[in-house]
Amino acid sequence: MSSNDIPASPSTPRSPAADSPFRSEPTSRDEAPQYVLPLVVHIEKTAPPARTDALRTAARAVLVMLSDERSVGEGEWARVMRDWQDARIRKVVRRARGAEWRKASALPGITVTGESAEVRVFPPVPLDGWPKELAKLQVSGTDLDDPEPPAAPDRSAPVLWLNPELDMSAGKAMAQAGHGAQLAWWELSDTERKAWREAGFPLSVATARAGSWRELTVSGLPVVRDAGFTEIAPGSCTVVADHPALRRG
Repeated sequence: MSSNDIPASPSTPRSPAADSPFRSEPTSRDEAPQYVLPLVVHIEKTAPPARTDALRTAARAVLVMLSDERSVGEGEWARVMRDWQDARIRKVVRRARGAEWRKASALPGITVTGESAEVRVFPPVPLDGWPKELAKLQVSGTDLDDPEPPAAPDRSAPVLWLNPELDMSAGKAMAQAGHGAQLAWWELSDTERKAWREAGFPLSVATARAGSWRELTVSGLPVVRDAGFTEIAPGSCTVVADHPALRRG
């Protein structure tokens, strides 16, 4: 299933296919107040995280935020989460180190830790209303590398496949991985979500082989088509969310 016909979040009314949160063309989602989900990755000069682990941790952070008791029902973040998902589900990744990271960590949010990465996710904020502690953080400078080749993805758990034809910064790719994880979450049943959450949201992030990318995009799995706000052309397919529960056949 492409992002052009994804359902709305279960906490909001189902929207028509033409009203996708990722379409580059204007839709009714643009008429709603616009929010952004901030993610801050901890990058110290002397010990930066591995790129793939940062992508994986960002995706898990989005899932943790979506499933947190404060984000649903009558929780303290539920209203702003609904408002965010009614509009474009934008995500912005910024970096912090030292005192910047400590100040960001003092704000309401959730820190998710991977093998080498730390990512803190915050409740959505208005597009032009970031807290000052986050507004001053840099978007650039999130270029990361894998010191060793990443392990092959575990197909028994969800895999977020990246488009092999796109060159994205680590920050951009982290946001796209978060989008993919969110689309998979929306597609799952309550029972499947509970099982994924209780397992700690295991997932892999890997670049697809050129020969298999086309097959993935037409497989019926959720596909992220970027709105083109930064780095890449509008409508570009960036991620396929390959969750075992969503595979056909």
